[in-house]
Amino acid sequence: MNVPDRTLLEMFETMTRIRLFEERVTLEYQRGDMPGFVHTYIGAEAVAAGICAHLSDDDLIASTHRGHGHSLAKGCSIAGMLAELYGRETGLCKGRGGSMHIADFEIGMLGANAIVGGSIGLATGGAFAQQVKGTSNVSVSFFGDGGAGQGILYESMNLASIWKLPVIYVCENNGWAESTPASYSQSVEDLSRRADGFGIPGHVVDGADVFAVHKAAGEAIGRARRGDGPSFIEAKIPRISAHYVGDTQKYRDEDDLAAAKQRDPLERFGSELTAAGLLDEAAVEAIRSAIVEELDRGVAAAKADPWPAADGVTDYVYSGAYGA
Repeated sequence: MNVPDRTLLEMFETMTRIRLFEERVTLEYQRGDMPGFVHTYIGAEAVAAGICAHLSDDDLIASTHRGHGHSLAKGCSIAGMLAELYGRETGLCKGRGGSMHIADFEIGMLGANAIVGGSIGLATGGAFAQQVKGTSNVSVSFFGDGGAGQGILYESMNLASIWKLPVIYVCENNGWAESTPASYSQSVEDLSRRADGFGIPGHVVDGADVFAVHKAAGEAIGRARRGDGPSFIEAKIPRISAHYVGDTQKYRDEDDLAAAKQRDPLERFGSELTAAGLLDEAAVEAIRSAIVEELDRGVAAAKADPWPAADGVTDYVYSGAYGA
């Protein structure tokens, strides 16, 4: 696979940023001063990085309740995200959204969504808007294997296929819909097969292999930009972390968890780049140090930033609140 060295290093940095962000957020949340719930993206970094490497600020994505990785890969700022997680007025959504509703329309991030499968209709609508406007922009919907059980996916795929909308449906299948194993809830081993019924090409990729994800995404996004319609990518990813921070995972076999950790996408990609001569220990440490410093600044700033005022509870609720 011919991927420019610069792109490879950018994807590695994106994956490292996501991993360090999630580890820091986990720590801060466990200290007890970060409100709400936190669902981390650890183990899926290759999916967000491999897909968003093909996207510009004008392209759209819609995310899940586990949206930090997608947000960072699309270009959301660490400082703005941390302020949002701490519920501060300086957050990307003015402290009103929190972890599960982060959005930044200026870079095409339509938002994380606490509703299972909630990204599907939004991304399909975004694709329709781009088609109507006559742009070559695409829209990407991220959802999990649990979200693939929602009826809106099949309604949306049918419409997208008929109208040849520039949308890519990305199912991040980690084998668990919260505590329900895929073997219990899925009628087929590969969810991508369900796209066949709508005339949509479906692809299964190893979601821990950023090369495979990047290649499949390039083909699907190229197809959408040409006006040839939607695609479905099923990325099978390791569930390294729990469903949410604090989940004891009593329902999960220890062998399953150990097998997932052995598929760590960040370790795998780092080893591949090192073997290719594109990375060494000093370079990795430099990348990590820069991100850690950014996280330190972001956490300190967020904790010092103001809370939203009580009399502004209805601010930013209606269209026009952001000057639109």
